[in-house]
Amino acid sequence: MALMLGSIGVVYGDIGTSPLYAFKESIAHVGADGTPATQAEIFGVVSLMFWALMIIVTMKYALLLMRLNNRGEGGTLSLAALAQRLAGRRTAFVLVAGMLGAAMFYGDAMLTPAISVLSAVEGLTVIPALNGHIEPFILPIALCILAGLFLFQSHGTHRVGALFGPICLIWFATLAGLGLYHLAEAPEVLQALNPAHALGFLFTHHVMSFVVLGSVFLTVTGAEALYADMGHFGRKPIASAWIWIVLPCLTLNYLGQAAMVLRHPENAASPFFLMAPEAFRPALVVLATMATIIASQAVISGAYSLTRQAIQLGLLPRLHIKQTSESEFGQIYMPQVNYMLLAGVVFLTVAFGSSSAMAHAYGMSVIGAMLTSSILAVAVIPRAWKWKPVYAVLLMAPFIAIELVFLSANALKIFSGGIVPLLIAGGLMFLMIAWVRGAKKVADYSRTYLPLKDLFDSLTRRPPALVKGTAIFLTSEPDFAPAALLHNLKHNHVLHERVVILSVRTAPTPEVPNAARVEIKDLETAPGLPRTQIMMLNFGFMETPNVSKALALARKQGLAFDIMDTTFFVSRTALIAKRAKGLPRVLSHLYIATARNATDAFQFFQIPSSRVVELGNQAPI
Repeated sequence: MALMLGSIGVVYGDIGTSPLYAFKESIAHVGADGTPATQAEIFGVVSLMFWALMIIVTMKYALLLMRLNNRGEGGTLSLAALAQRLAGRRTAFVLVAGMLGAAMFYGDAMLTPAISVLSAVEGLTVIPALNGHIEPFILPIALCILAGLFLFQSHGTHRVGALFGPICLIWFATLAGLGLYHLAEAPEVLQALNPAHALGFLFTHHVMSFVVLGSVFLTVTGAEALYADMGHFGRKPIASAWIWIVLPCLTLNYLGQAAMVLRHPENAASPFFLMAPEAFRPALVVLATMATIIASQAVISGAYSLTRQAIQLGLLPRLHIKQTSESEFGQIYMPQVNYMLLAGVVFLTVAFGSSSAMAHAYGMSVIGAMLTSSILAVAVIPRAWKWKPVYAVLLMAPFIAIELVFLSANALKIFSGGIVPLLIAGGLMFLMIAWVRGAKKVADYSRTYLPLKDLFDSLTRRPPALVKGTAIFLTSEPDFAPAALLHNLKHNHVLHERVVILSVRTAPTPEVPNAARVEIKDLETAPGLPRTQIMMLNFGFMETPNVSKALALARKQGLAFDIMDTTFFVSRTALIAKRAKGLPRVLSHLYIATARNATDAFQFFQIPSSRVVELGNQAPI
């Protein structure tokens, strides 16, 4: 029960605030010509919304996709890592699919806070005492709330996180209560649960049905959170919370909005807030604002977690990660990501100006992420469940077909705002491609260095002077002599008594147990040369690498050293754009600019800065 309550506050904030705008935008298309929607049209729209929740959220995510987890972790990147682990190699298809899903998520992370908070603040207009006076202040109020939310991130969310579950539980209870209140006026709306009304609407409205489907899809935005946050709460608490609490409350509210519009067509302009009696509307606006802040917080935290995964999987450059809670592993803060999201959210809020205008942009990034997870599932199911590939295709084909229909419906909104999340995703996709290809070029260049064994064989003829202490050389290619080691020999003509070649690797699993954290092997060297060891530190893609703590574990395997007598050597690589046989010019310059702004290796790997020596070299890409 505790995990269910926690998941309600974190997982369901986004999808739980959809009633603020989903039905309003969907029914607005039907009555766009000024004619009130008929009973059949209202039934058809709310039936489409209910069955979208049933098919996409309940069947695909809660009952199917959440069973495909990477040792308890979910999400597009986790699914891509699982496919990579099961295949035993990193395929281009899985890599591109993972990058696409991650890029699409960032578009959602910028749009969700903007549309959610703006929708809640717009509820002030239905308060009679404020109507006609508050409109010029809606946008500034929303911007102040959003700015405060992002500026608070550096303090961590653990202080207010305990309130998320109870507040969201009150929110869902309110949704259900308002729905039941209006269902009593028009109980015939319950007929809309019959899928025949949804199919009838689609077959009788033709082109209009596609336009409506683009808004109906707003009902399921946030469904990816069920899968992405599985590692924090577990599959059963999240699925149980959906089936027993969230789904019934959302269904009752959508039916209640339909019942109210059926009896009072004039309320279609703002059906959610007009569901409440006039005396309770101010309290409902406050509660809705709190719910949208929680929904925004969940998306922001998800963006931090996804970015950390992308960094560990080599899709993005190193960025500063700050742990904000000593007890909660998932509580992190990433300043670069935070301010990038803040800039994007403020720009989108000002550019669109209203939740109705922003609804045209909302959806494209979400359906892209959903479609990516479905396609990845086709690749994972045969190996994970030992099925024939054709059975995996048959299982996922209905979901892919429905998502393609929603993709087509949302594509109609491209020129009225839907292109915005595509541009965001495209820019991030381009950045990730530049980073992956640039990192590969740098790794290929490092392989042109002298193999480590050959280096020490050559030193037997003219051994260098030895100094006391331990030298640890960081490198991504442990079989080759690190550039810092070569420079140290070239300019200083010395080596330490103990040399450790250290490489940090990311496993295709969420976490790595301490027993498998450290791998050490001795390199055979001639007498008179330092004792040399190759050490691998393994971290999961959900973990933040901490070399200092990992080295404490290494003592159990025979690597005892005094940190005050240890020097870490890090290569500082100056990248040079090389036209011939290098990356395309745009990619090379983008990689170089990104690498210059990346967090230093010793900071990212949490190495004491007072023990670090940086030695430079050049690498053409």
